[in-house]
Amino acid sequence: NHGLPAGRYDPDALRAAFMDADNPYSRGQAEIMASAMFLRYAHDVQSGILDPGEVVREIHRDLPRRDPTDLLQSLVDADPYEVMRALPPAHPEYLRLQRELLRLTRMANEGGWGASVYGGRLELGDRGQSVVQLRDRLIRMGYMERSATAVFDADMEAAVQRFQSAHGLLADGVAGSSTIEEVNIGLDTRLRQVILAMERQRWLNWEDPERGSRHVLVNIPDYHAYVIDNEEVTFETRVVVGATPSNRVTPEFSDTMEHMVINPSWYVPRSIVTKEYLPKLKNNPNAHSYIEITDNRGRVVNRNSVDFSQFTARSFPFAMRQPPSSRNALGLVKFMFPNKYNIYLHDTPQKSLFGREVRAYSHGCIRLQKPFDFAYALLAPQTENPKDYFHRVLNSGKETKVSLETKVPVHLIYRTAFVSQDGRAEFRRDIYGRDAKIWSALERAG
Repeated sequence: NHGLPAGRYDPDALRAAFMDADNPYSRGQAEIMASAMFLRYAHDVQSGILDPGEVVREIHRDLPRRDPTDLLQSLVDADPYEVMRALPPAHPEYLRLQRELLRLTRMANEGGWGASVYGGRLELGDRGQSVVQLRDRLIRMGYMERSATAVFDADMEAAVQRFQSAHGLLADGVAGSSTIEEVNIGLDTRLRQVILAMERQRWLNWEDPERGSRHVLVNIPDYHAYVIDNEEVTFETRVVVGATPSNRVTPEFSDTMEHMVINPSWYVPRSIVTKEYLPKLKNNPNAHSYIEITDNRGRVVNRNSVDFSQFTARSFPFAMRQPPSSRNALGLVKFMFPNKYNIYLHDTPQKSLFGREVRAYSHGCIRLQKPFDFAYALLAPQTENPKDYFHRVLNSGKETKVSLETKVPVHLIYRTAFVSQDGRAEFRRDIYGRDAKIWSALERAG
């Protein structure tokens, strides 16, 4: 029921130990076995089988491990049945995932989703065997009512759109190559994604206030950020996340948002300065002239008075800063939850990227499609008219730090399977390959 490997907890061995416990020593041995098995199960179902940071280095989680003595004492102090029932996460998303696990398991036992779809692009008006295969698979998956049509009709187009929306695809109703590829992914793979999502949810099994009755959730492979109030989504926006080279991917961690900066400067990270900008400066001192070069006292350096060819990445003595403007790489507002990974949420002048299906293009930070609306949502608890306040500060043109009176937890997660509040299962592609690594580790655990 929890996607846990049953072999880690052997009830037959436990029963046998108690059946044979006919003296104080063997009873003691049986008690030790029972205690160890209970603690192992409690550890796994409460906060996960794995230590994720040992599997994927970009996952930084302080797992909510419970004290073993407290767990054993709870069996003495309370009804053991209720203690066992209370071990798994009570979060609504975990319960929704659990229901999806059981639903998919039933589907697997009934024969799965049928034959794969062969052939190329399918759209309104097409007919033939590939259309029939697509029809049958969509019916089995639950995206289409039963039908005998052999024509790609309006009902099938609507079903394809529903499937595309639930899989993070462009919902145009045309079954192109990427849609067919997702349709053909097997039920066993979707089951794995749900089991992985449940393991990931166990890593987040905190009690408030760590989660936060109000918090920001960024699901990296979903390319969306959400403001969540009392487990209800009250705001959402598309995002751009870190690009796939390993030094640019967005890490997973949690921290607390303390303030926003309106009209921010962009202080270019040292890695970008030396790897991307210095080679260009060597060829042309006026490359990226809209970015200031500053010395260690913050004074602007005259580019034409410096021979950049003499410097290496290690010896380059300057910093680079882009002043506030509509062209600024951070746009017109950034949202800060200070962390050692130098990750934050921000606006961007590159608006066209939000229209793409795959949105992994940043250096690791999260770019927001609707940064102003996000700011209004965060400011609403502390100002009567958040929109007017925000634009009054924005229109000043001055770099301004605005503190949040109530700090907001931020959780950057990686979930390729999740269930919406209306009960619809959704799946996303494993853009960083993290699911594959974690699944391998779970297989090694049984």
